[in-house]
Amino acid sequence: MLEIVSVPLPEREYEVRIGPGLLHRAGAEIAPFLHRSRVAVVTEQNVAPLHLETLSTGLAAQDIEMVSLVLPAGESTKAWPEFTRCVEWLLEQKIERRDVVIALGGGVIGDLVGFAAAVLRRGIRFVQVPTSLLAQVDSSVGGKTGINAQQGKNLIGAFHQPALVLADTDTLNTLTPRDFLSGYGEVAKYGMLGDAKFFEWLEEFGPKLLASDQSARVEAVRRSVQMKADIVLRDETEQGDRALLNLGHTFCHALEAATGYSDRLLHGEGVAIGCALAFELSSRLGLCSQEDPSRVRAHLREMGMKVDLSDINGDLPDADALLDLMGQDKKVVDGQLRFILARGIGTAFVTADVPKDAVLTLLQDALAQR
Repeated sequence: MLEIVSVPLPEREYEVRIGPGLLHRAGAEIAPFLHRSRVAVVTEQNVAPLHLETLSTGLAAQDIEMVSLVLPAGESTKAWPEFTRCVEWLLEQKIERRDVVIALGGGVIGDLVGFAAAVLRRGIRFVQVPTSLLAQVDSSVGGKTGINAQQGKNLIGAFHQPALVLADTDTLNTLTPRDFLSGYGEVAKYGMLGDAKFFEWLEEFGPKLLASDQSARVEAVRRSVQMKADIVLRDETEQGDRALLNLGHTFCHALEAATGYSDRLLHGEGVAIGCALAFELSSRLGLCSQEDPSRVRAHLREMGMKVDLSDINGDLPDADALLDLMGQDKKVVDGQLRFILARGIGTAFVTADVPKDAVLTLLQDALAQR
């Protein structure tokens, strides 16, 4: 049960290989990319006990030597201190330009290691081995790498495409229900932004994903990755269409900053809340019917996801402060905040023509329901 999605960027083409058992076959998958039988693996404390030995065994089957670095888990790792530690460790391991670095973990590790690979010796190859649903369908594909700053999320980074992505769907069996649902926020986003039929499929098969149905999980990852790959091919560096992938993220990034990038709000949870807010804003602006935000909210609720600001534990800033945090988003152009809104499920678009008062009122109303 192996699905392959190609990302045929000129002179930087690569494959996303999706299915069970890929960690066991990692040596055979990665060997064609190696100039010497040695790789450096960077992972984190939660992932290492679950998957590092399996990866090591898979590599050893092809006589590939592995050295590894285990970083702390959590969003706070995606910052200068651990990034510096990672780069210096890779230099200590004498990683050369023709070597391969493997990022084993979720989005935090993939983003940080990808950025390290982008700047080390002015660019070395790396392989993404995403172990979370969120990373498999989103952050491991497309070449966005980076770390967070105090001023906001992902403000420091580079575009650096992987040489290969191995999305082993067996790793999803080790996720907590909350982590799995966090990833599902990104899966549902793809249907909302550009594929109404996929959203319909998720309404029917979403419960099977939760119930660990392997074929449904492979199909959901494949369709998500294919959609992202198609958009990346049209707009690799986010000058136009690629911004569509940020549906829900303008709200999400502000909420993540407001909660200190902590486990009060996981990224995919913020995306789900952000998508619900984006559809509500679209409806209030007369862009889509009220049935669309209601349908989005109903599906996310049925899957057991966070949907409202009231689902976030603890205090939140007021609406003005949240709006200020949104102003730090990467999607600000010439001081104007761009939103991804929708004319309906599956028809998202990018616009800067959004009245500030409408956003402020939306946030005030959402906070009043807490």
